[in-house]
Amino acid sequence: MPKNKVIEFEDRFLAPYAMKSSDSRGRAHPEAEHAYRSCYQRDRDRIIHSAAFRRLEYKTQVFVNHEGDYYRTRLTHSIEVSQIARTIACALGLNMDLTEAIALAHDLGHTPFGHSGEDVLNELMAKDGGFNHNLQGLRVVDLLEERYPEFPGLNLSWEVREGIVKHSSVFDIAVAIKEFYPKQMPSLETQVVDMADEIAYDNHDLDDGLTSGLIKESDLESLEIWQKINRTINQKYAKITPSCRKYLIIRGLINLQVTDLIAQTQAEILRRKIKKYTQVHKLHYKIVDFSGKIKALRQPLRQFLMERLYHHYRVVRMSTKAKRFIRELFAEYLKRPAQLPVEIQSRIPREGVRRVVCDYIAGMTDRYALDEYKKLFDPYEKV
Repeated sequence: MPKNKVIEFEDRFLAPYAMKSSDSRGRAHPEAEHAYRSCYQRDRDRIIHSAAFRRLEYKTQVFVNHEGDYYRTRLTHSIEVSQIARTIACALGLNMDLTEAIALAHDLGHTPFGHSGEDVLNELMAKDGGFNHNLQGLRVVDLLEERYPEFPGLNLSWEVREGIVKHSSVFDIAVAIKEFYPKQMPSLETQVVDMADEIAYDNHDLDDGLTSGLIKESDLESLEIWQKINRTINQKYAKITPSCRKYLIIRGLINLQVTDLIAQTQAEILRRKIKKYTQVHKLHYKIVDFSGKIKALRQPLRQFLMERLYHHYRVVRMSTKAKRFIRELFAEYLKRPAQLPVEIQSRIPREGVRRVVCDYIAGMTDRYALDEYKKLFDPYEKV
């Protein structure tokens, strides 16, 4: 059989430090390689076709789903992260297919109602191993998805699974699992997704905050990074609509950060003389990063979002209600597991009722969780 065309492409066009599919550690359940698709392309497609990925459409980022159709969901966020990450990976000569697969999978373990859902499940499961959405994402792809008769889960490659487990950001904590060598740095492709995630949620949460009216453009005028982009737009356009202006500013902020990240990372790769992906694992810090200048510009914006958006009283109210819904659903299912769907109940003897209930709630969308709450607690709601 002739050499796989994708492998030929990777050998010819990817940087020597990129993670190539021919160097993959493989899958937990061995499968024959595809004639014209790499293992990472197949992983990406399995993720896109999974039920967990589709459910991200109705899992929220900041605003609960019924607040409106405009706001980001986990699905739109994952797509936006993927696009930013692919751009960075391409510029650095990294494996775009691996990068895209990790980006599309990085939020598969998220609960309904954003980080509020994760916090309350972690609290409820404190004596049973807790809850971490990276670890839950691994459970989803390794166990909970049922698509193949030969094995449980999606049987993804080791490198994509490592990317899920080692995903880290301000809101995300990497999980230490022996299989993935927790003391080693993750691949450059994983590091790119981490930074693309930060760029996406900072700027797109800002966009949603402005659209919702919870924050105003005038509130941002004291921020140097905002002034920098605003000045460029004012010089170029005499008259533009507020909507167009907001779009140009968000686009400018993303472009500024992506451009800096690429330049800084390229310089660091050269400085560290990285020639092979294995060298990356041996480092003691991530080399995909911003320059000190951009870090200094980003920090006040992130602090602003934390104080003025994430802690806005309306967002806090949404968060408080969401936690109450999840606590009450968890307690009710735990009290009477017979209320769970039959196929969910069947897992209880193997995994225990608390973990099964946790998995079930974690997999819910915002909308489904609210519907379940009505069915269980509203006497006039049909079950």
